[in-house]
Amino acid sequence: MSKNSSSENENGARQVTFFTVIKSVLSAMIGIQSSKNRERDFSHGKPIHFIVAGLIGVAVFILLLVTLVKFAMSLAG
Repeated sequence: MSKNSSSENENGARQVTFFTVIKSVLSAMIGIQSSKNRERDFSHGKPIHFIVAGLIGVAVFILLLVTLVKFAMSLAG
């Protein structure tokens, strides 16, 4: 019996981990995700993980923009 790494399932297919979801969502948000990774996400990932990560990513992005604008406005006077 061969040993599988912790990121592979019984069929030898790579599982989608927490960090993989984050990396995929960030890559997709800026438009640089490879088709290989996209296919992996669709075939092995759970949609709810990507939806939640995407919503959190968008919320963080909006909060970052609001903070930067407030900071710039405070410097402008």
